[in-house]
Amino acid sequence: MFSDGYIDQFGGDKRKKFKSMNFKKLLLSVQGESMDSQRQTLEQTYEQWRGPHEQIDDIIVLGVRS
Repeated sequence: MFSDGYIDQFGGDKRKKFKSMNFKKLLLSVQGESMDSQRQTLEQTYEQWRGPHEQIDDIIVLGVRS
């Protein structure tokens, strides 16, 4: 479960939105990792994407381990 804050963040070389397709690919790429590793990857990817741009929205990503 997640809010739209991550996918709506502006960043990258052309200061565009991250978009839901990129977020979906990111989630699929980390699904086999530990929860802590997933969190770290999501945080690092977000910070790299955002770069020097201001955060424009609140972000929540909720993971559930089964």
